[in-house]
Amino acid sequence: MSTAPPLSIPDQHGKRVIITGANSGLGLEAARRLSAAGAHVVMAARTAEKNAHAAETIRKTAPNASLQLESLDLASLASVQAFADRMAAEKVPTDILINNAGVMAVPTRHTTEDGFELQFGTNHLGHFALTARLLPTLTAAEAPRVVTLSSVMHWIGRIRFGDLNAEKKYNAWLAYGQSKLANLLFAHELQRRSDAAGWGLLSAAAHPGSSRTNLQSAGPQLGRDKPANALVERFMQSPGTSQDAEQGAEPELFAATWASISGGDYVGPTGAFGLTGPPGRAKQSRRALDQRVAMRLWTASEDLTGIDF
Repeated sequence: MSTAPPLSIPDQHGKRVIITGANSGLGLEAARRLSAAGAHVVMAARTAEKNAHAAETIRKTAPNASLQLESLDLASLASVQAFADRMAAEKVPTDILINNAGVMAVPTRHTTEDGFELQFGTNHLGHFALTARLLPTLTAAEAPRVVTLSSVMHWIGRIRFGDLNAEKKYNAWLAYGQSKLANLLFAHELQRRSDAAGWGLLSAAAHPGSSRTNLQSAGPQLGRDKPANALVERFMQSPGTSQDAEQGAEPELFAATWASISGGDYVGPTGAFGLTGPPGRAKQSRRALDQRVAMRLWTASEDLTGIDF
């Protein structure tokens, strides 16, 4: 595990940052670090009680942190719409949106409120819809950024256009891989469309490597009567092959705040196999760079969500 010093976060005073899944793990760490740097952080999470506890945790070390707790369920397009409406009503620009929340390796097929396969619907379609709904508040900012979280597991991903919602065949890890590949394709296509339309948006992607958070247990445990004990989950929780949430959050923080980031960049740990280490440019699969697939996925996502950017 790396012993590199914590990433330095540039001053964020005067900025509003929205973080999904901010109540735990990487999202909580990002909220802590960004609020400590002066940002007003909107902590968007599904469970109000857990979100309030997360805010209390931050305020123990940063009593003056500017935090705003908001309800958001990415598995519900209605919840996404309601959240975006509240943000728009405040008439405050959104400087940074971190599409951080996610669910991983759900053992059996579950669906969102709108009938999408849970991982594809939450990880990709929920954030796709959220970014679209927040676009007016983002383009109102001076230099807006959108950071979307992918994963090293995008390498096993395939966009199965004939079965995006895994109705014909479901495999927990392949469904997760598809959702994470979709996140990366979305980040790249968002940048291309921003450039073409003049939105002035910087879209980047990041991944946390192998980081010890509740993501490794919550998804694999969903629907199980007994504790999950699969080899891959144990591997991802091992201190020898993983890092804590503090370091795991650094790639998304780097992508969200550093001036050296360009549109379309992909940031991740720079250690062996991209699992641990300080943040830097990350490798990505050829499938993640396929513009034709990205465009087709964008169209399919608009059709599924009923949202047109």
